[in-house]
Amino acid sequence: MSPEASPDRRAALKTRHRQAIVDAAAALMEERSGTDFTVDQLAERADLSRRTVFNHFSSVDEVVTKVCGDALNAVVETLAAVPPNGDGTEGSMMEEVAAAFRSTDLVTPLAYLTRMLGGPTEDPSPRQALMIIRVFTEVSNRLLAAMLRRRPDADKLAVHLLVGSVAGGVAVLYQHWAAETGAVDTPDSRRVWARHLEQLIGAVRDGHGAESAPPSHTKPPRLMA
Repeated sequence: MSPEASPDRRAALKTRHRQAIVDAAAALMEERSGTDFTVDQLAERADLSRRTVFNHFSSVDEVVTKVCGDALNAVVETLAAVPPNGDGTEGSMMEEVAAAFRSTDLVTPLAYLTRMLGGPTEDPSPRQALMIIRVFTEVSNRLLAAMLRRRPDADKLAVHLLVGSVAGGVAVLYQHWAAETGAVDTPDSRRVWARHLEQLIGAVRDGHGAESAPPSHTKPPRLMA
């Protein structure tokens, strides 16, 4: 083995181990409909040592955050797959982000997130609530990185504010949508999500002073701390 090949092989092995851990966690979550498993059980399922798991992740919660973040990553992939359009102004970047959210199925992964972590339809533990926050933060960071790659010459603060407004708004939408629909994946729940998403896009694009869609008559959700 040449000296040049050794680092590549080590990097490939590291990537395989990390993916094996993520895949094992996803499988355990599906089997248990939740996150009630230990590092030892995760290591056994991944066919790796406990030490190897900790070489990649600091805790089970960090692995779970990765699994759930990957489930919501479709919106980032949608954005990355479309060439930049428009003149790079804040308005055109807003339209790019809005188009990515409109064309991505988020109902399926959000229903999965609720099933795995609990959520607004239940009474999540502090641990579960923190993981939900971490998942949305992870997705927001990925979306920000994708936008900065698309628009390297754009004002970074403007991009950060735009992505933060939309991604943070989606986290709020999730709570209201879940409380209103039970976080199930049905045609009705998809219509509710689409309606709420348009209200968010309008609020971010036009400002909160603009006339918004009439509020629903459902009971307000119990927002997570």
